[in-house]
Amino acid sequence: MFHANENYLKLPGSYLFSTVARKVNDYSRAHPEASIIRLGIGDVTQPLCPAVIEALHKAVDEQANGETFRGYAPDLGYEFLRHAIAEQDFRARGCEIADDEVFVSDGAKSDSGAIQEIFRQDARIAVGDPVYPVYVDSNVMAGRTGTYDAQTGLWSDVIYLPCTAENNFAPQVSTLLKADGTPDPEKTPDLIYLCSPNNPTGTAMTKPQLQEWVDYANKVGAVIIFDSAYEAYISEENVPHSVFECEGARTCAIEIRSFSKNAGFTGLRLGATIIPKDLKDADGTALHGLWARRHGTKYNGAPYIVQRAGEACYSEEGRAQIREMVARYMRNASFIRTSLSQMGYETYGGVNSPYIWLRARDNMTSWEFFDYLLEKANVVGTPGSGFGPSGEHFFRLTSFGTYENSVEAMNRIRAL
Repeated sequence: MFHANENYLKLPGSYLFSTVARKVNDYSRAHPEASIIRLGIGDVTQPLCPAVIEALHKAVDEQANGETFRGYAPDLGYEFLRHAIAEQDFRARGCEIADDEVFVSDGAKSDSGAIQEIFRQDARIAVGDPVYPVYVDSNVMAGRTGTYDAQTGLWSDVIYLPCTAENNFAPQVSTLLKADGTPDPEKTPDLIYLCSPNNPTGTAMTKPQLQEWVDYANKVGAVIIFDSAYEAYISEENVPHSVFECEGARTCAIEIRSFSKNAGFTGLRLGATIIPKDLKDADGTALHGLWARRHGTKYNGAPYIVQRAGEACYSEEGRAQIREMVARYMRNASFIRTSLSQMGYETYGGVNSPYIWLRARDNMTSWEFFDYLLEKANVVGTPGSGFGPSGEHFFRLTSFGTYENSVEAMNRIRAL
C-alpha cells in the first residue's frame, strides 16, 4: 500500500493566505450585505500598462501566423528577455551579471519554493522571523526542518533571525555570532533567506546591512537566497535594489525577481532567478549548472507571449508606465501609513514597500485583530503571526487596492 509524503503531514494547518480567504468567504456568506475591502493578499488591482498590452497583442498575432508561430519556449528563457533583465536590472546598476546567468520562470513564488531542491537534504536554513511562509513551508516539504512545536510556532532544525521593532525588523548577523563576534558553529546555516524590501514588514535593509550578510555568507560558506520581488518600490538611496550591488555577492548569492508586483503580472506569471557561475559549493560544484538541469527537467519555459510582455517592461514607454503604476500604489501606502499613525497605531513599512506593518490594538493577538477588523469594519488584512512567531500582535495591510478603497478602509478603522 502506498504512503503519502510524511513531510507534508508535518505542515500545521493550511497555507496562510488560504486560511485568510476561507475566513473571509465564511464571513461573506453569513453577511451577504457586507461591503468588504480586501487589503490582505498582495495582489495588484491596476490594469496592465499599455506597452505590455500592445506587446501581448502583437505576440498573440504572431502565434496565428505559421512563419512566426512559437511552440515550446527555451526552458531557460528567450534570449531577448534574459538580455533585457541582465542589462537593465543589473549591469545598469553596476552589477556584473551575464545574460546566461538569468533563468526566466513563471514567478518568484515558484522559484522561492523550488530553489531548495538543488541543496542537500541536511542543509540548515536560516530565515527572518516573521517571514514569507513559502521559504519555510517548502523546506518542511523537503524534510529539512525537523519537528514543529505548536506552542512556540518554531521548527527544531530552522535557525530563526528575529526581526522586531527593536532592530527595525531587519535580520541581524549578530544573531549567528558568539559573544566574541566570531561565527557560532551551532548556529551556522547553509542557506540564508533574505527578503528586502521585506514581506511582510515592509522594511528594507540598507546597503551596509546587506553587505554584512554577504561578508558573513562568504566567511562561513553559506548561500544567500535573496528575494527582491519588491525592489521597484524602493525610494531611499541607501537601499540596494539587488544583492549583487554588494561586493563579493557573486560567490555567495542567488537572487529571485518578479514581474508580479512591479508590472502587475500576478495573472500573467513571470519571474527570474539569477545564479552567478562563480557560486560553487564546498566541493567546487557550480550551482548554475544544477539549476539549469533542474529547470530543463521540470519546466517547459514561460509562454512566448508572456516573455514578450516582460520584454516590453524594459522599453522606454514600459518603464515610464510601470513607474506611474508603482507611484499609484505608493500613494496608497503613504496614505495608509500616515492615517494609521495619526490614529495612534505603531506603523512600519510603506516607504520602500507596498506593505504597512502595524501593531494590533489593545495587545490583541494577530488573529483577534483580524476578526476585529473584519467584523467591525469589514476590512481584511493579514495576521502577522501567520508569518512567524515574532509576527504575533502585528498585522499587515497592503496598498495594492484602489485609492478610493484605501481611503474608505482608513475611514472605517478611524470610526472604530
